[in-house]
Amino acid sequence: MNVRNCKKCGKLFNHIMGMPICPACKDALEKSFQEVKKYIRENRMADIMEVAEACEVEVSQIKQWIREDRLEFTEDSPVKLPCENCGQMIRSGKYCEKCKRDMANNLSSAIEKPKKVIEQPKKSQPTGNKMRFLDRDV
Repeated sequence: MNVRNCKKCGKLFNHIMGMPICPACKDALEKSFQEVKKYIRENRMADIMEVAEACEVEVSQIKQWIREDRLEFTEDSPVKLPCENCGQMIRSGKYCEKCKRDMANNLSSAIEKPKKVIEQPKKSQPTGNKMRFLDRDV
């Protein structure tokens, strides 16, 4: 049993996995997420500060949802975050498409591809139905 204090309210709870927040705070956070999502759908041109004030959610929490790919903004939206690798502005996630592609290529080249096994030609069997005996004195 892994008992921890909730990061939000400080109450003790049985932590299994994920963020160290209690079920009550997790439910409240999910409710806030749904409110933010609804607000963004209704106000597509709202910036991150406006969304945070209107929904009473911290800007850092909205940025976390964007980084987790839970929130995504339209192309013309003023809300963008920098790629964690190169700094290019992106609408959601942690990395831009170019950095994702580069990382995938680097990873695939780092993993050694299995070499094809060259089969040895089988020794040819003697032709005919001959029996072979060893010369033994019994």
